[in-house]
Amino acid sequence: MADYAAAKAALLNATVSRAKALAGTGVTANTISPGLIATDGVQQVLRAEAQARGWGEDWDVIQQRWMADVFHNHFVSRLGTVEEVADLVAFIASPRADYIQGANLRIDEGLVPSIN
Repeated sequence: MADYAAAKAALLNATVSRAKALAGTGVTANTISPGLIATDGVQQVLRAEAQARGWGEDWDVIQQRWMADVFHNHFVSRLGTVEEVADLVAFIASPRADYIQGANLRIDEGLVPSIN
């Protein structure tokens, strides 16, 4: 995970640099950092794991078991949805968010143990 962490830090720094470069133009630069989101790919992996663990095929059950048995430290007992990420993207791209500049917007149910 060290490579991922270094790349993520570079992305966050690039976002702040880009935000400064765009100052006064009306264009904003922000980063959206999703946590575990129930994309098709994630669902495929979790369904395969659920089958190996004998959890059945019901997505709600799989999600609950994953959160309880594997992903212990959580505030919400489900994965994020693609729609929730899309809603955040739509907001941050809208004029209503023009005061948000150079931010890292985490959509991860508060799991990252830092303020970045």
